[in-house]
Amino acid sequence: MDAQPLYDLAPVAWLLGMGVLIALGPLLWVWRRHVGEGAGRRLQALTVLTLFLTFDLTLFGAFTRLSDSGLGCPDWPGCYGNASPLGARHEIAMAQAAQPTGPVTHGKAWVEMVHRYLATSVGFLILVLAVTTWVVRRRERLAPQATRRGVASLSAWWPAATLVWVCLQGAFGALTVTWRLYPAIVTLHLLGAMVLLALLCIQAVRYGHAAQARLPAPIAPALRTLLWWTAGVVLLQIALGGWVSTNYAVLACTQFPTCQDSWWPPMNFAQGFEIWRELGTASHGAPIEFAALTAIHYTHRLMAYLAFASIGVLAWQLLRQAPALRAQARWLIGLALLQLATGLGNVLLGWPLVAALLHTGGAAALAVVLTWTLCESRRAAATVPHRHSAGLASNKILEQ
Repeated sequence: MDAQPLYDLAPVAWLLGMGVLIALGPLLWVWRRHVGEGAGRRLQALTVLTLFLTFDLTLFGAFTRLSDSGLGCPDWPGCYGNASPLGARHEIAMAQAAQPTGPVTHGKAWVEMVHRYLATSVGFLILVLAVTTWVVRRRERLAPQATRRGVASLSAWWPAATLVWVCLQGAFGALTVTWRLYPAIVTLHLLGAMVLLALLCIQAVRYGHAAQARLPAPIAPALRTLLWWTAGVVLLQIALGGWVSTNYAVLACTQFPTCQDSWWPPMNFAQGFEIWRELGTASHGAPIEFAALTAIHYTHRLMAYLAFASIGVLAWQLLRQAPALRAQARWLIGLALLQLATGLGNVLLGWPLVAALLHTGGAAALAVVLTWTLCESRRAAATVPHRHSAGLASNKILEQ
């Protein structure tokens, strides 16, 4: 059998058609459910739905990787040059016969192609959001001030940037397959999904502000700084978690809180964090050492302590200082506990699929909730109380 080219663009039209067909369902649902409402309300609903579907796509992408289906179709964008595994039954059967437990099976091929169909549909929804926002925003600019409904308050560059980003995600998805699951590419693909979720969350929140004619809640500068710090720590922890998963280093430590009966097991950090290398090998081509996998795992575990503490302190301060952000604080507490439980489950139970999926989902949800909190808050202006105004405030309190 001739070698299969990594890129075969013949199925592109079929892939795009399948994505559009899947995306028509959410589009029709939003437009019919919000018929008669303003363009801003419909765009907000479509943005929220696209955010939800992107979150689902992120989980399905994790399932694709964790079920070893990432190379179920070893070329891109089709499957052995076909639009679906149905047309590649012969090639898949031959590959499966050669390696019954290998990366190519009929089931894995379907998982991989369904992921591509869903990714294309999300991309089409984002394209619709970008085009519609530009059209509606231009129409509102030309309309009288009294008839405007708030869409112009959202810059059209946000959905445009989201469209560019989802195209980059598609490119990384292609590289994930054609570069045979390069750990750096797969990790960047995961981080790209987090950024895509954040971009959509920002737009959804801003549409809500425009619809309700309100501003983000002011919070103390120190609390705002803590919020940004926690977001940065969580993003770094997600990157480390992706590095653990893509290098299959989860089971390098099967104990907690110790690892390999030690508080500081043998670790090779230099080899573990060589970024540009193939899966399972060091940069010089030799198999990666177990000590390197241990270093990858243990670094993620140590960073988890900092992330958990940061989230806990942030949630506590939000509950104390920002009544308008109590819902976000409760979400942060719940998701932190979920991450703790699923992280321990991965280590102590041998990396079960359910726990691994929930752990990825919890990380994505944390990224969304932290973005939501950032958008729903703003740094309060620092004020120096004047003696006269302070006296008036005291008199008002006494009168009450």
